[in-house]
Amino acid sequence: MRTIEFEPKGICARHITITLDDQDRVQDLSFVGGCDGNHKGLNALIRGMSASEAIDRLSGIKCGFKQTSCPDQVAVALRQDRAK
Repeated sequence: MRTIEFEPKGICARHITITLDDQDRVQDLSFVGGCDGNHKGLNALIRGMSASEAIDRLSGIKCGFKQTSCPDQVAVALRQDRAK
């Protein structure tokens, strides 16, 4: 298991924590700040999903007039983790 700690930009949430298993599948996703119900729903939807599938599905989603969103910032966090 490994944990990604990420400080998002351009969204209401102030912090994102993503836990991945040894097969690079999302085991848990949590946010500090933002819309609690939406975050719980996002966690339920991507739990068990591979990091690469989550990146593909979540990248580029926008929230209203913002250039990003909570799902997009999850994809950014996963992408940055892969680049390490």
